[in-house]
Amino acid sequence: MAQLIILQEGEATTFELTDDETVIGRHPECNLQINSNMVSRKHARVTKDSSGYLVEDMGSGNGTFVNGKKIEGPTTLNHEDRIKLGPVLLRFESSTGLGQRPVPLRPTSTRSSGSSAPESETLFTLQLDDDENSSTMTSKATGFGQLDVQPEAKLKGVLEISRALAGSVDLDSILPKMLDTLFKIFPHVDRGCVLLKDDVTGKMIPRAMKHRRPSDDDTVKLSRTILKTMLEQKTGILSFDASNDSRFQASESIANLTIRSMMCVPMLSVAGEPMGVINVDTQNAFNQFKADDLDLLMAVAGQAAMCYEQAKLLVTATEKLKQDKEMEIAMGVQRAMLPTKLPSADGWEFFASYDTAQAVGGDYYDAFLLDGGAKVCLAFGDVAGKGVPASLVMSRIGTVVTNVMTFVGDVREAMNRINDQMCARAIEGRFVTFVLCVINLKSGEMTIGIAGHMPIMIRKTDGSIIEFGEEVVGVPIGVIDGFTYEVATRVISPGETCVIYTDGVSEAMNPASDLYGVDRLRELMRAGVGGQADALGKVILNDVRKFANGRPQNDDITIMVFGRK
Repeated sequence: MAQLIILQEGEATTFELTDDETVIGRHPECNLQINSNMVSRKHARVTKDSSGYLVEDMGSGNGTFVNGKKIEGPTTLNHEDRIKLGPVLLRFESSTGLGQRPVPLRPTSTRSSGSSAPESETLFTLQLDDDENSSTMTSKATGFGQLDVQPEAKLKGVLEISRALAGSVDLDSILPKMLDTLFKIFPHVDRGCVLLKDDVTGKMIPRAMKHRRPSDDDTVKLSRTILKTMLEQKTGILSFDASNDSRFQASESIANLTIRSMMCVPMLSVAGEPMGVINVDTQNAFNQFKADDLDLLMAVAGQAAMCYEQAKLLVTATEKLKQDKEMEIAMGVQRAMLPTKLPSADGWEFFASYDTAQAVGGDYYDAFLLDGGAKVCLAFGDVAGKGVPASLVMSRIGTVVTNVMTFVGDVREAMNRINDQMCARAIEGRFVTFVLCVINLKSGEMTIGIAGHMPIMIRKTDGSIIEFGEEVVGVPIGVIDGFTYEVATRVISPGETCVIYTDGVSEAMNPASDLYGVDRLRELMRAGVGGQADALGKVILNDVRKFANGRPQNDDITIMVFGRK
């Protein structure tokens, strides 16, 4: 039985060649369908005859390649031949193959010297062989080996690897550079590979490979016991003669590859935990690795791990700076949606403040004149949640309020329309508590609608505090489509001051996790001066910050104060 190993989008899958003819292409009718627009509808076919398996191109647009060479006619397939269809790589395995199913990986390869095949054709998988455990030749893993062993060679190796990787921020290019440098440090190395720990699965996945001869096998074959021992003990392992080492007697791959000597060392992070593995081997029986070589490789691996980790941190920091810059732009856009100047009207005073818990927030307010300046509209809202998702909903309701109030003068009708429009494109779990208020600036009559928000607090001229609008509070905006809201009407007398606030005020906490509370806000308003909205608003903000006593705010803090002089 033969099979094809397909590597696409970072995953390797197996396709059994059970038919005498297997058509490969993008078309659904193909025996092996490959979803890539670089693969023709019917790209190639694999046929079986008495002599074995052949592959033939079917007039594809990008051609069919076997082991890096474009084929012009039927071509015999041998065990472990590599087939390339556009960007998709396949590997042919006959019944004489090892039968080991490959694991998913993302290949990153480096071109070996003298090889004419493109780098993108390299397909390598990880195969772990079971073997007998026995005594090991190890080097204590301090990250850089024993410093008193061949210090000149170590210094040279560390400098070479540092120079090769200096300034590299492309993580995919660092590993091939690392292998190139190792081949210079160890001139008798025939094969080398680097495995990195997957952040999700925790498994060691091959990320780069290099070999001196283009005909060498691309499969990363390691001893399961050796790998486990090395990772658990954080220890480098050396085999002087792998072909005669008892630890590899059960390893078919070692025999097939005629490996004479090998070294395997961990790449330790700053925290001292294995973040990767470097494995090198040689087939030269006269240049076997020695204990000093293992210690040198430990030193180089320690520096390589440090360089790779620094590059990862630099990439993370760069991405963070980019995100911060984008958040600054988003904050500027959101601030631009708030009124830059509050209305000015004889006998009235208006104040508003907006402090977000994050770069952007979900609180909202607006204030603008209606009917040629005879009335003023005040809108105030608090989107469920905070941060970017809430800010997007905040921007939408701001647009909806402006559009509705341009054509609708009745507060009840406006509330209904605002709710219907928000429900039409609602985001699950993102509702808005909302207050809409229209004031006749001449008579002082205020009409208010409240959707799930706290009633507004009014300081009367005698210093008493009342909560107005509680009887007309409806469901939040964006919850129930077609909900009918009620409104309340009251005349604001000269000297009275009104306060609308979000729960970022009442639920502000101090270091002891005590809440600011509505009672404290009520007492603060009672002690304030009626008719001076600006002064009262600043007093409230200062008192909230004083109460928090340095504890970071956990919600957006927004207040609006208005009053009649």
